[in-house]
Amino acid sequence: MNRRTTLAAVIALTAGLALAGCSSDGKPELKVSGAFMPQPVSDMAAGFLTVQNSGAGADRLTSVTSDVSDDITIHESKNQTMQEVKTFDVPADGELDLERGGNHIMFMKLKQKPKQGEKVTVELRFEKSDPIKVELPVKEPTYNPKKH
Repeated sequence: MNRRTTLAAVIALTAGLALAGCSSDGKPELKVSGAFMPQPVSDMAAGFLTVQNSGAGADRLTSVTSDVSDDITIHESKNQTMQEVKTFDVPADGELDLERGGNHIMFMKLKQKPKQGEKVTVELRFEKSDPIKVELPVKEPTYNPKKH
């Protein structure tokens, strides 16, 4: 009986250390969902998505690149005005929402106007995490997803 108890304790301790190593090392674990771009009506467009961070460490979105434009910035909206920012925080165990009427990606001087049904590929760059490639499906100009 004593040998079984010791073995169970060793297994429990090993499993606990393995789990602690995965979750408490302070690293961000990022995943992107809900990405879309309303079909542009001019030579500018906006992109929207959610970056979910299930990790114990925070990160920052620092830039966005894409073949559709050489001039891509990130903007925050406050008090009905839009202004460019250098980074967006992605909190530990939280999310960064880029959504209509709020923070978003801004594409200026489009090389070509993507049409509804097409996809625009972007690369999100972060302070700590590896870049993430995301496809933004192009939706109708008035598209606004329902929040759950």
